[in-house]
Amino acid sequence: MQWIIVAAVLTATAGLLVLGVLGCRLWLDVRALAREVDAASQALSAAAEGLAGGRAERVTL
Repeated sequence: MQWIIVAAVLTATAGLLVLGVLGCRLWLDVRALAREVDAASQALSAAAEGLAGGRAERVTL
């Protein structure tokens, strides 16, 4: 009967460790995705400024 308690505690500990590892992986993936989204939004912003600047030059000519 004692071994059932030990097995339950070990199983719960292993489950918590797996959840911790998955949480760390998720955090790393979200951080990488946030960097990619930031780079893409900066590229879009620069492209929009380029288009707006190009239109402004055409209007003034």
